Amino acid sequence: MPLVLNVLYLAILLACSPILLLRAFRAGKYREGWAEKVLGRAPLRIGDGPCLWFHAVSVGEVLLLKPIVEELARRRPGWDVVISTTTNTGLAVARRAFPDLVTFYAPLDFSWATRQALTRVRPTVLALVELELWPNLVWAAKQAGARVAIVNGRLSHRSHRGYRRFRGPLGPTLRRLDTVAVQNDEYAERFEDLGIPRQRIRVTGSIKYDGLETDRNNSQTLTLRRELGLSASDLVFVAGSTMEGEEAAALAAYRAARLRHPRLRLVIVPRHAERFEKVAGWLRQLGEPVLQRSQSHVPRSKLDPPPVILVDSMGELSAIWGLADVAFVGGSLLPGRGGQNMMEPVAFGSSVLFGRYTANFRETVEQLLARGGARQVADAAELAEALITDLDDPETAAVRGAAGRAYVLAQYGASTRTLVELDRLVESPLLGKTA
Repeated sequence: MPLVLNVLYLAILLACSPILLLRAFRAGKYREGWAEKVLGRAPLRIGDGPCLWFHAVSVGEVLLLKPIVEELARRRPGWDVVISTTTNTGLAVARRAFPDLVTFYAPLDFSWATRQALTRVRPTVLALVELELWPNLVWAAKQAGARVAIVNGRLSHRSHRGYRRFRGPLGPTLRRLDTVAVQNDEYAERFEDLGIPRQRIRVTGSIKYDGLETDRNNSQTLTLRRELGLSASDLVFVAGSTMEGEEAAALAAYRAARLRHPRLRLVIVPRHAERFEKVAGWLRQLGEPVLQRSQSHVPRSKLDPPPVILVDSMGELSAIWGLADVAFVGGSLLPGRGGQNMMEPVAFGSSVLFGRYTANFRETVEQLLARGGARQVADAAELAEALITDLDDPETAAVRGAAGRAYVLAQYGASTRTLVELDRLVESPLLGKTA
């Protein structure tokens, strides 16, 4: 199995355009951490106690780990915890969020790299966050005598269909999973449909709820308000995790609403870092003054209209949502995206808006809409209408925000339930090599 996968991975690499690989190398995206990625030169663990290795693919999954790492520090202070990630932005955020932990690039899924990384880290449990199912990594972990778990597991409808097509080849990898801790019953059914025995699946809830900040007066949000030049009297419309085409909808809504609410400010946070400069240039072409987060230390002049704030930084959106009187969650207004996590602005009690395309968060959306904790809009015109309505009627908007926040508070506890499952794996007497 590992040999077949190695050949397949190498064939894929050879099929890739050399020009694209050269550009990526020059940009530094893959050049950094090549020894960890290609050779498996993970940091060498010294201790002999229990070790949890969390693998989180990128920024969102890394930040998701905060409540569970904090709970681990309280309950199991003698355990080693290490975190790997795939992207350079993910590693940068991991180093900031967990300065006292060992963080590193995960090995590419070649057998030699995964074996070397497992030999150096020597985890008791390899915990894959949400769904990072790399066959050689899972195989090497089991060969090294580790248990393998999925934590905060989620399997969207689209991903489920994709995995079902390859259920045969993936079968051995799926059967090697010791525990699959999922967010809800729907995901549990999908994992079971892929062939994972039901007794290995646990519904533990979403860790994301435990890590959600609910206090708008937290230090990071207050610092951002000051650094971005937002006064206490400003009304703030945050359009976060936006994708191509959604900035235009947010800007149109903002321009329409400012005619009635001149204290309104717009904060745009594009989903992908590679679009930051493109969005900044587009705004300037339209005649909008722009304040970029990367330049926010520069005192801004008194502009009329005030500048659109473009957040061209990574890892700050969670705190920026706390600035929002009204929040629009991107990846949802146009087809093909599936939505982005709307629970962060909901937790702050903002009036939250999102589009129709939220398949990746179907259960969450259903629960929020049933409780009146958010509003779904059909298109750009309805987004503008919803923004104006919320600003015209802040009392009704506040009721919506309070309903959403109450739903979040009722979901707490997934971190504790997940740790119960990890405890069970660490203490299991059945640790040992399996094929």
